[in-house]
Amino acid sequence: MIRALAGLFAAALLVACGGEKSNAPPAVPSPAPATAPAPTPPAPPATAPAASAPSGNLRGNAEAGKALYQQYCATCHGASGHGDGPVAATLNPRPANHADHVFMAGLTDAHLYQVISKGGASVGKSPMMAPWGGVINDQGIKDLIAYLRELSST
Repeated sequence: MIRALAGLFAAALLVACGGEKSNAPPAVPSPAPATAPAPTPPAPPATAPAASAPSGNLRGNAEAGKALYQQYCATCHGASGHGDGPVAATLNPRPANHADHVFMAGLTDAHLYQVISKGGASVGKSPMMAPWGGVINDQGIKDLIAYLRELSST
């Protein structure tokens, strides 16, 4: 009985694995088609290009900016601008600390306008910083800049 089962098993293996001998020559794998390497994506801008910032005074009304900040920015940057909003812990990198005098003093108004209007990726920073230019008008962005300067005493 064991011999019969072993014979059936061997026969099943031969059939399953193509155990019949063929007179055809063995298949030679064809070479893979040549493909061009993928193009390299352009590098993000190294620093803040302020080309889209309007010229002239970019500071508006700080009180109006505070209302916009609470509505659009505080969720990530915190009500007092310390980068500690309710969703800040879930973001990588963490949101900027707008109350940090040294950090904010190093940023021009044109840079702030660019970041608010076009988003973080437009200045080589986090794409998690949304572009608000389609939501907040030109005067609102200037008002936000005035409020950011008040928060940071810059």
